[in-house]
Amino acid sequence: MPPGAPRVNPRILREGMAVLWVAIKAEPRVFALSVLASALYALMTVGTAQVLGWATEHVMLPAFRSGRTTAGALAGAAALIIGVAALKALGVAGRRFYAGLMQYRMQAEYRRAVTRQYLRLPLAWHHRHPTGQLLSNANADVEASWAPIAPLPMAVGVVFMLVIAAVSIVLTDVTVAVVGFLVFPAIALLNVVYQRRLAPVATRAQQLRAEVSEVAHESFEGGLVVKTLGREQAETERFEEAADALRDANIQVGRVRGLFDPVLEALPSLGVLAVLLIGSLRLQAGAMSAGDLVNVAYLFTLLAWPIRALGWVLAEVPRSVVGWRRVRGVLDAGGSLPYGAAEPGGDAAASLEVRAVRFGYESAEDEGEDVEPGDVLHEVSFDAGAGRTIAIVGPTGSGKSTLTSLLVRLVDPAEGTVLLDGVDVRDLRAGGVADTAALVPQQTFLFDDTVRGNITLGADLPDERVWEALRLAQADGFVAALADGLDTQVGERGATLSGGQRQRLALARALVRRPRLLVMDDATSAVDPQVEARILAALRAGQSRQVGQDGRSGDRTGATVIVVAYRKATIALADEVVYLEHGRVSDRGTHAELLVRSTGYRNLVNAYERAEAEQEALEPGGTGDIEGGVEDGVLK
Repeated sequence: MPPGAPRVNPRILREGMAVLWVAIKAEPRVFALSVLASALYALMTVGTAQVLGWATEHVMLPAFRSGRTTAGALAGAAALIIGVAALKALGVAGRRFYAGLMQYRMQAEYRRAVTRQYLRLPLAWHHRHPTGQLLSNANADVEASWAPIAPLPMAVGVVFMLVIAAVSIVLTDVTVAVVGFLVFPAIALLNVVYQRRLAPVATRAQQLRAEVSEVAHESFEGGLVVKTLGREQAETERFEEAADALRDANIQVGRVRGLFDPVLEALPSLGVLAVLLIGSLRLQAGAMSAGDLVNVAYLFTLLAWPIRALGWVLAEVPRSVVGWRRVRGVLDAGGSLPYGAAEPGGDAAASLEVRAVRFGYESAEDEGEDVEPGDVLHEVSFDAGAGRTIAIVGPTGSGKSTLTSLLVRLVDPAEGTVLLDGVDVRDLRAGGVADTAALVPQQTFLFDDTVRGNITLGADLPDERVWEALRLAQADGFVAALADGLDTQVGERGATLSGGQRQRLALARALVRRPRLLVMDDATSAVDPQVEARILAALRAGQSRQVGQDGRSGDRTGATVIVVAYRKATIALADEVVYLEHGRVSDRGTHAELLVRSTGYRNLVNAYERAEAEQEALEPGGTGDIEGGVEDGVLK
């Protein structure tokens, strides 16, 4: 390592160099061009010293002695200076362009890689990682990983400058060289202290960026909870605490840099002053010429630059290693959902079998460790014949939502199998489950898009098919009454619509794809029982007229429906009820059968019914959606 270059922990340095080697292997041509441009800049910088020394010795001093000069001498000196400066500018432009190109390409590539990995990883992995942390991985950590790339070609190129300049100084005058070189141990010592002070605070600031992002995302996501419970001040204070910690860390970084940077800038200047002092004495003694003194003094001003350039690279290494570890943690994450080659079968309603399924969630702390997660589902087994409607009923925490995620293969069971038409869902080709089954989740999400865009999600579907799905979801009435119909913008997360309207659009989004298995996780909780009954009746009809993608109408067989339900009216429409308790199938049968023989089931559904009756007694006079004062067809 050259004198004065900053030192970092050897292990961190090795990791940092390995990260940079990844970039060099990925972009070898761009890196080579940037280094060549940097080498050109280095050579021309040293060449500038040679040209200035030559011009001083052969043009300026003779002119002072004789009191005159020639146009040819001035033109020659000017041509040399301009030529060297032009080549130097070309080197600077090439170095910066190709270094920036390499850095931004690597950042873009790894942002895409991280995002693709997020999409590939199963929902179980996402359960263990906060969204704010994932945003930081894809943004701040990727940027930090490749931050050393920008100064890297310059640092590599100016090594040539360091060697050539040092050799040139020694060959010009050994005495002046020895005196001048004494400044570099001081720079080296100062850089060691600098990096030891800077590395930990810079790393801490990088970590705090992720924490601020996480708090901000949680506050945005929980905006409704925050406002309805009057927790604005508490959330503000929570964010303020995280932001203040990041501010303090950044201020600490600034203080360290503010303390050391001026001194590091001043030391080379002190070295130049020492060189000029000793050089002037040598000049008076006749040991060196004026041109040599100008040449040496200029070269000494350059020697600090390569050291600082190396310092910029090494200063970014600790932050780069931290960012790279976080990024690799995502890219190396396991838990993917492997696919087979089996094709989903037929156009008729699918049959479903669940055999001895067991599943449990791991925490983020357990990831990568040999820890058995606590089971949410235990030996769950049931079947649903093609075209039948099955109600999943159970108290809070019994595993109903987890079961729905298994049915559409958002996660895989730890043990047991889920079969569609007799085929294990793990054996279906990629996209096979999505082509067969659709989930309408408990929490509805709408994009800041039009009604049509939220239903089709970019699929090329005719409006006739969209309207048919809306009719099945009992949403065609309010959509038709909107100012722009299907082209109405619904706002972020569907903010301009009521809860019941959002749920029905989410249901239409599933139905427009004509699933052979429809899984609804309490997907109609925000609509009144009458509308819910009409929706389920339409789904149970079996044979409903739909419009095909070619615009022609045709017959379609009904889907098999799995519905997580609470209301008696909803449950009574099911062909069979599966009653879950503590993650196990406690009983199954018709609604009437379970009312007679299952005390837990009877108490549960009656409790829900009593709660609804009490709610209706408190809010008399309305039979519309439970939507916060929004009538069908009228935006808030």
